[in-house]
Amino acid sequence: MSNKALAEIFYKMSELFEIKDSPWESRAYQRAARNIETLSVDISDLYKKGGKLALMEIPGVGKGIAEKIEQFILEGKVKKFEEVVKSVPKGLLEMMDIPGMGPKKVSRLYKELGIDSVDKLEKAAKGGKIRALEGFGEKSEKDILSGISLLKRGRERMLITDAVPLAKTIVDYLKKCPSLKRIEIAGSTRRRKETIGDIDILAISSKPKEIMDAFTSMPNVYKVESKGNTKSAVNLEEGLDCDLRVLEEKSFGAALNYFTGSKEHNVRLRQIAITKGWKLSEYGLFDKTGKQIAG
Repeated sequence: MSNKALAEIFYKMSELFEIKDSPWESRAYQRAARNIETLSVDISDLYKKGGKLALMEIPGVGKGIAEKIEQFILEGKVKKFEEVVKSVPKGLLEMMDIPGMGPKKVSRLYKELGIDSVDKLEKAAKGGKIRALEGFGEKSEKDILSGISLLKRGRERMLITDAVPLAKTIVDYLKKCPSLKRIEIAGSTRRRKETIGDIDILAISSKPKEIMDAFTSMPNVYKVESKGNTKSAVNLEEGLDCDLRVLEEKSFGAALNYFTGSKEHNVRLRQIAITKGWKLSEYGLFDKTGKQIAG
């Protein structure tokens, strides 16, 4: 269980409630998030020892927030957070990721100019429409455009030191599915590249649909790009794309090799297989007759 992951949910709730003009709730979740983030023990261990009463001993955590923490520990999500997210235009969440754009600014731009996405914000700033608002000016527009540029670059790559904990959080979340037999991080994250463009995860399950449902409904999913029986892809709120593939056990080794290795690595391995009269793919290693040798 990650104190940081829970704190991030509460911080986001605080921002959303500020946009919704609910200052009391905003301050309550912000205080709870700050105290959870600085706990010296894992919050799930605290809950195991003393239940909700132990959670309510954390400063800023009353009965209502304690129940949401309990739900996060037991179910891996906070339903109230999902409800609040749905009540606010998705684009506003992305706007708050822009450096220097807090919930107050986002709220004003939305209410006074109808700006509800990064694209609309960029067009308004380039068109000089924002400077007319009280408290904004030409410098504000330049800062916004600079922040949007930083956001776009940030969504392209992530440092490995940030990508690994994110990938592990997803894996831990999916491990709660009863049908899961095995799950592994693949791709450039597994290879520990300095920066990561996306996250690849492979799994074995007797009920792929259960895994896909859990994956596409994770709390930090910003958008579901595709959802199938064996492969799904999502955009994460942290700015990366994440792909999940559920495979048969007989192909898992070959797939882990294929989706971890670089393009050059995989090409070279296939060349070696060809010299032996074999065929190598993400589904396995096969001989001339098509019989699987390994996988």
